[in-house]
Amino acid sequence: MKSWIAAAVLTLSAGLAAAQTTPVGLWKTIDDDGKTEKSLVRISENAGVLSGTIEKVFDPSKQDAKCDKCSDDRKDKLVVGMNIIRNIKQDADDKGLWAGGEILDPNTGKIYKARLKPIEGGKKMEMRGYIGMPMLGRTQTWVRAE
Repeated sequence: MKSWIAAAVLTLSAGLAAAQTTPVGLWKTIDDDGKTEKSLVRISENAGVLSGTIEKVFDPSKQDAKCDKCSDDRKDKLVVGMNIIRNIKQDADDKGLWAGGEILDPNTGKIYKARLKPIEGGKKMEMRGYIGMPMLGRTQTWVRAE
């Protein structure tokens, strides 16, 4: 009986650990300098597709900022509450990687292809935005906030 309980606890623990290795959750975005906290982005999943919405901007002067440089349906919309990550799916060959969608930089209005890779057991995530090929881009390390 005790071995069944121990097995159940280990199975549950392994399942929770695996759940944390996905990009789904709340992330603190860190600027390219690796120090400056910029925002909180909530990544959610619907039918295997990830999207991400800005929940909070840390710079008090940008609380009411709008994406005036955006050229799509997000033009002149508030940055807080804006969907900046769209159509990301788990890679068929590499289950530790999510790609195929895009990320918007609301400061510039530019849209980049995006690749998300949880690291350190899901405590951090490498978010790579790029044009064309992944090697033509930049990576930010985001920190799980919850």
